[in-house]
Amino acid sequence: MKSLIFAFCVMAAFGSLSAQKPVWQPSPGHTQIPIWPGAAPDPQPVRGPEYMETSGKDFLPGGRPAVGVNDVTRPTITVYSPKGKNTGAAVVVFPGGGYQTLAIDLEGTEVCDWLTPIGVTCVLLKYRVTEVGPYPKSGPYPESPMALEDAQRAMGLVRFHAAEWHIDPHKIGVLGFSSGGHLSAAISTHYAKRLYPVVDAADKESCRPDFAVPIYPGHLSLAAAEWDAKRGTKKFVVPHPAGVDGHLALNPEIPVTAQTPPTFLLQNEDDHVDNVDDSLAYYIALKNAGVPVEMHLYAQGGHAFGLRRTKLPVTAWPQLVETWLKTIGMISE
Repeated sequence: MKSLIFAFCVMAAFGSLSAQKPVWQPSPGHTQIPIWPGAAPDPQPVRGPEYMETSGKDFLPGGRPAVGVNDVTRPTITVYSPKGKNTGAAVVVFPGGGYQTLAIDLEGTEVCDWLTPIGVTCVLLKYRVTEVGPYPKSGPYPESPMALEDAQRAMGLVRFHAAEWHIDPHKIGVLGFSSGGHLSAAISTHYAKRLYPVVDAADKESCRPDFAVPIYPGHLSLAAAEWDAKRGTKKFVVPHPAGVDGHLALNPEIPVTAQTPPTFLLQNEDDHVDNVDDSLAYYIALKNAGVPVEMHLYAQGGHAFGLRRTKLPVTAWPQLVETWLKTIGMISE
């Protein structure tokens, strides 16, 4: 049910199609770089050309509208480099939006506005999303491979261009929100083999993140996987491990191992879109595998708050991430 609720939230937030369809562009001085030299693998039909739309009064995080990008078929990355000190660290950012839209400012460019002043290169991934038919054709892996393919390709490109972009190839992480949080976990556990045929030298680089920051992630618990199976194209329900509560067991499509990268998790207990059990299930699996993991849970704050300031304690989460990045050696004191 929560995925369906989230779909309604997205529809309310970003509205319906309008006659005019403006296209999102990054701020002056930044250029979108197509991640695929030709056609992207595993294409899916979309309703029409890519467009962006600003949310209405039903969705005003931090008291301001948010911008959604819809029907993305031509994925891109946009590189935001530090203007002052450069720690060498980089973060590939995955905006959320239920794998149906991308909250491109709230959970994208505003992250870069935070990271670049602290010396971290921000690489914003506009990955493929679309909503057609009764259920979206894009979705969490393996329901749909598109977003994970784009994430793998983007990570390889960043490592391939590390010297050119003044990045340390051993300090490249991922940060994502909601469905982008799930994508952060998916690429943290699906990096050994590309989901697509090798395109060029960038695909020979490792796509394993050096660290991961899933913020209010979804689709990570067994219960969430069962719901995805019921609503999607799968014709089965994932069996429960003996004696394990499905809400706190890990989604088997997120195969955590001791090689899964260090992870920072954050979620609110009153998150009614992606249940806090998703973060708890992932935390337990990481801890049991011996992966360094830090988790912060807050009582209030809901879902889809991004970095916008509020009066609630969770609003200070970026400072917690900065401290954590120092403790794992990704950025300097």
